[in-house]
Amino acid sequence: MTGPTARDDILRRIRTALGDQHEPAAPIPRHYNGADQGDGAPPSPGSPIAALLADRISEYRAVVRRCEPAQVAGEVAAALEARGARRVVVPDGLYRPWLYLIDEGIELVPDDPMLSADELDTVDAVLTGCAVAVAETGTVVLDGSTGQGRRALTLVPDYHLVVVPAERIVPSVPAAVAALDPTRPLTWISGPSATSDIELDRVEGVHGPRNLEVIVAGW
Repeated sequence: MTGPTARDDILRRIRTALGDQHEPAAPIPRHYNGADQGDGAPPSPGSPIAALLADRISEYRAVVRRCEPAQVAGEVAAALEARGARRVVVPDGLYRPWLYLIDEGIELVPDDPMLSADELDTVDAVLTGCAVAVAETGTVVLDGSTGQGRRALTLVPDYHLVVVPAERIVPSVPAAVAALDPTRPLTWISGPSATSDIELDRVEGVHGPRNLEVIVAGW
């Protein structure tokens, strides 16, 4: 003979709420995931957390490049060259060593004075850092701080190239929430912008860039 089912429990709670019975229902267990407790050290070379992040990002049809931190400038230059980008928006405070191998023919466009939406629509790419990246979900989070720029910079251009240093990778969403400042404008990016209608026809680029490329700087 089987024990009480979920249906039995639901009906018991309804009867209790209606006052038809006085036996209180059993408490619902609520064991929520919290921020991971670690030693606070960034992922080391070869850490599985960086590999997991790269795998999850690629599942969203984004392009992933992995390299050592010292090789980021070369990967940035190679990504822009492969894309054929000639005008690239660079937010204020972006880490300058990432830029030193970019071809001299590529124009680095600052957001000062602030670029209009029409001006952003004419550039080929935007290059940013990030606040954190979530390995478990393959999500990159921007908070508009130094090296990331305002939200429009990463929503209007059709191609977003983002660098994720190893020390910015966290294992889970709770860990990311704990690391972020909730008062800042947060943009959570899980792959290129895409949506589907009721017939499941996929449309890309509706709410942001159609093309996302991520450099994970921690092998």
